[in-house]
Amino acid sequence: MQLIDGKAVADRIKQEIAQEVADICNAGGKRPHLAAVLVGHDGGSETYVAHKVKACEQCGFKSTLIRYENDVTEEELLRRVDELNNDPDIDGFIVQLPLPKHISEQKVIEAIDYRKDVDGFHPVNVGRMSIGLPCFVSATPAGIMELLARYNIETKGKHCVVLGRSNIVGKPVATLMMQKACPGNATVTVCHSATPNIKEICRTADIIIAALGSPEFVTADMVKEGAVIVDVGTTRVPDASKKSGFKLTGDVKFDEVAPRCSFITPVPGGVGPMTIVSLMRNTLLAGKKAIYQ
Repeated sequence: MQLIDGKAVADRIKQEIAQEVADICNAGGKRPHLAAVLVGHDGGSETYVAHKVKACEQCGFKSTLIRYENDVTEEELLRRVDELNNDPDIDGFIVQLPLPKHISEQKVIEAIDYRKDVDGFHPVNVGRMSIGLPCFVSATPAGIMELLARYNIETKGKHCVVLGRSNIVGKPVATLMMQKACPGNATVTVCHSATPNIKEICRTADIIIAALGSPEFVTADMVKEGAVIVDVGTTRVPDASKKSGFKLTGDVKFDEVAPRCSFITPVPGGVGPMTIVSLMRNTLLAGKKAIYQ
């Protein structure tokens, strides 16, 4: 069993990005600029945004954090999105999800200029990804594909089971694994809450990508010998022994599943760091106008 070290890979990619940014700036080019909009004080969102700001520093980017309280109106938030769309100094920006109930997330996502949509959630980017055109790929699926590539994990002709059908992870990663590309070229089955016989289906998988948000859902009896396991889950489970009062728990029961695997990602330290670094890579592409002129 080999551990897939997402933190080590992410650190290496950040160094690669920082070098490219230094070269751009030394040649008189513009430093990439990422803005993040954060509404309210959700603990998980606060943590993610703090990581993103730190990653911007490590990559040599300029970053701007825009904060709103929970009671911000949808109209006011959409007005700020429009300002960011039209600010020539901002190369890419994200609106951190989830948003308060009174704000339509879909309306906000669609209001973002797809050429600055470094989260890869806009329908234009999702549509381009689905037919294999250059686009901003959403960060977590992009990070998963990068891990598979950097660890030279064979995907061609393999049976990949994706657990979960969210717009952020399940659907896009299933699409990417199907593409005629490397990594990719897999036969993909997507399982979800309405799928019968999930255990039996998982047992046929060469690769399982678990993105359900259901702690320790995948157990040893669901995994065939030598399978590759990518655990996307990060649920906060109460733990009195931790200073924070919780521990991050994946969708895979790691201790019992790991011995059966050829490769497995840990939680934390697997897919999480790659999500942040994929956002950085999208920001670099946006800064270079590498996808959309």
